[in-house]
Amino acid sequence: MTGRTRTRLNRVRASVGIAQLALQQIEDDMSADDVDGQELAAILRELQEDADVPCGLFPALAQLVTAAARRAEQIEPDRDGDASCPLHEAAALLTDNAGPRLNWAARSLDPQGDLA
Repeated sequence: MTGRTRTRLNRVRASVGIAQLALQQIEDDMSADDVDGQELAAILRELQEDADVPCGLFPALAQLVTAAARRAEQIEPDRDGDASCPLHEAAALLTDNAGPRLNWAARSLDPQGDLA
């Protein structure tokens, strides 16, 4: 492993650690005893905004996984898709399944919140 690769991997590890701390804070906020349905719905909507505007957590994660898939396409042996296809599928699951399910849950908790 080269020094540059080690440095890059260390940056990724640090970033993942920061993201884990941020996600723990969100989990703590959602778990608070005084969170009602309307507030939980608002938190869920923050995690998944309109899939056409990548500004929520799930669209950002899908964008990250898609970047990995594109890079895998360039470096995988024989360009056979063994690495890139599962990555593209994972990104699609985030945008096509996980994200809309958050929206459905938020709508169930607070139907009026969609109008805001």
